[in-house]
Amino acid sequence: MILHHSPLAHAVYQDLLGSLGNGQVAPLHGSPALEERSGRKYWYDSYRVGDQVRKRYIGEDTPDLAERMALHREDVRRKKEGASQRARLVRLLRAEGFLPTGGGTGAILNALAKTGVFRTGGTIVGTCAFRLYEGELGLRFGSDPAAGTEDGDMVRLDRLSLALDDGVDASLPESFGDLEFAPVPGMDGAAVWRWKQTRSETLIQFLTPSIRAGEAVRDLPALRVSAQALDFLDYLIADPVKAAVLYRSGVLVQVPRPERYAIHKLILADRRRGGPDTLKSRKDRAQAAFLIAALARGRPEGLRQAYEAAIGNGVTWRDRIAASLKRMPQTFAVLEAL
Repeated sequence: MILHHSPLAHAVYQDLLGSLGNGQVAPLHGSPALEERSGRKYWYDSYRVGDQVRKRYIGEDTPDLAERMALHREDVRRKKEGASQRARLVRLLRAEGFLPTGGGTGAILNALAKTGVFRTGGTIVGTCAFRLYEGELGLRFGSDPAAGTEDGDMVRLDRLSLALDDGVDASLPESFGDLEFAPVPGMDGAAVWRWKQTRSETLIQFLTPSIRAGEAVRDLPALRVSAQALDFLDYLIADPVKAAVLYRSGVLVQVPRPERYAIHKLILADRRRGGPDTLKSRKDRAQAAFLIAALARGRPEGLRQAYEAAIGNGVTWRDRIAASLKRMPQTFAVLEAL
């Protein structure tokens, strides 16, 4: 059975999302601080990463730079007021039963957001994206196994998948260093598309749409990382939507449009390594069925467009989707009735 949050809770979520959108751009990561060394003064950007405070050099003190820092401090003051209001909204949403995000995952997403990953095109995919549809669609996930919330990765994610292009801020590897992530070399010992946090089991993997047949890993030179090239990914991340992560005062991220996520899961379930009877394939179908049932009621036109766009992409797409739907007669009936 599909449950929904109250209209009030959904309105609070939309307020949080709007506030995050209004305050997402900031010239520095944290607060400027002036330090004196050997009789000369220097400005540093002081910011927090997880439970640690880091500093980044800005420049030697000059009247022009001091004026810029004063303007920034005023901007920080206004943003702190906004952050306090957003933290209140986050508390309200948690009280309404929205799923919170674990501290470790939240810290990582917050750092990636500050780097500009989501503002410049990075998109969260996979289970982490799925759970964020709770706010987008006003759904109450609770502990429904069909929603995928029965296992621990919905609260504390040990694997985070990010779809990227070359437009993300080039300081991304530096942010990983701040969060104590180390590269995990690929089979050839060179291509790095996965990063593992040295103080936990958290793994971040980069994905990017495949542009050539048989492409496995593609370099993203501007980011000094590589990404696993995947078929069908361009469909998934086209026309993404913003989402609010319930961590501290909220984090603005980007996720696939839920209609495309649901149809993409039908494709993915049939092409998983090991076949369509693996645990991951069954979870893919459960997520697809859950979203399709909800979207057919609340956003049928968008779901129909996403379905038609996928099956219009050729025989391979239609065959993958049809193979999954053979195992999902109720979901097939819902899509056919659109």
